[in-house]
Amino acid sequence: MQKQFKMTQERYAELEEELRYLRTVREQEVAEQIKEARKFGDLSENSEYDEAKNEQGRVFSRILEVENILAGAVILQTDHISTDRVGPGCHVTVEDLDSGERETFSIVGSQEANPAESRISDESPFGQALVGKAAGEELTVDVPAGKLRYRVLEILA
Repeated sequence: MQKQFKMTQERYAELEEELRYLRTVREQEVAEQIKEARKFGDLSENSEYDEAKNEQGRVFSRILEVENILAGAVILQTDHISTDRVGPGCHVTVEDLDSGERETFSIVGSQEANPAESRISDESPFGQALVGKAAGEELTVDVPAGKLRYRVLEILA
């Protein structure tokens, strides 16, 4: 069964553009590097050729990865996001019950997660603990340092 990847329409378009770039521009660049490296003589001792072939492998690997992601893409309908419960596409403000600190996170699919930008995957431990919670509910997240306790304060679309 195909793995599903939840993402916004914008992320889907970014991946399509990356795939187009890889298949056209990047493949051609690497082919030129290989062609140029062959001119340096004996391929068994040609580090330029080895590096170009390795790069070709990386490009082909990324193409397959992006194709797989796009094939399993599930587009989040951001115009129909419920604010009753935490789910992908919403923004949630939580309070750390131990420190009193408040933070707001966007709940996104794994392809868009970026904790440094407060974009938390719904598949991460914290995301899984948040999904399905309503405002006022408390949750506990197991982390290597112990357990973190939070309260959901607000859910926004």
